[in-house]
Amino acid sequence: MSARRRGTLFVFIAAVLYSIGGLCIKFIPWSGLAINGGRTAIAAAVVGLYLVITRHRPRLNRWIFLGALCVFFAHTLFAIANKMTTATNAIVLQFTAPVFVILFSILCFHKRPSRLDLTACAAVMGGILFFFVDKISAGEMMGNIIALLSGVAYAGVFLLREMPDSDAISSVFWGDVLSAAVGLPFLALETEFTQTAVFSLVILGVFQVAIAYILMTEGLKTTPPVTASLVSGIEPVLSPILVALFYGERVSLMALTGAAIVVVSVVIYNVILARQPVADCQ
Repeated sequence: MSARRRGTLFVFIAAVLYSIGGLCIKFIPWSGLAINGGRTAIAAAVVGLYLVITRHRPRLNRWIFLGALCVFFAHTLFAIANKMTTATNAIVLQFTAPVFVILFSILCFHKRPSRLDLTACAAVMGGILFFFVDKISAGEMMGNIIALLSGVAYAGVFLLREMPDSDAISSVFWGDVLSAAVGLPFLALETEFTQTAVFSLVILGVFQVAIAYILMTEGLKTTPPVTASLVSGIEPVLSPILVALFYGERVSLMALTGAAIVVVSVVIYNVILARQPVADCQ
């Protein structure tokens, strides 16, 4: 398997792990900040262990700190939005990230997206809007705005390796530390620590945050940011389906149609991309 394909696979697996977030948050009766503080504290320990095992000393400079802020706001705003609006609204609005990735790539790094990138982005976003068109107006407005801002921060996550003098895994580690520092005081105020809540929190911390972000940072070494953000289109499709299967929320025929559009668009995009020379995809 080529390095580019392996990187894309890592990004895809990371997106699948991210998709369990909405379901696990449903099972935890705490505030968004409390949930985020607990899961990122666990994630910081796991990522810290990974750094020790790989003998990678975490670095810190202004660009790494900027990346850490992107991780922090992506974590925190998404967790808050899930408590203020529907899980469906939160995930679709966060997944406006590919649009912001393209915008930031043009404005900050002077990289023009290819016609293939723009076409795939339009198809994926169209599929996602189709998937949620019957639900997008159901949530609270402030929750929707916060979810949209989490999409801006999430775009920054895909650009971690594009920043000058960057170190993506260090940004992830410090982002988790910052998230835990902000959220743990809110966790201390909670009183309902059921077995289901604690188990869900551990799953969030270990898999949905730590392992997912480790895979994402590895995948971004060989996967261009626009490609990574488009491949992650599987996340907003899987997340509501998992909630429907295990929490009882229904998935409409329109949602299934939108899911098919996203999956087919991402598959076609990657098939075309795999046939192009590496230099054409950067």
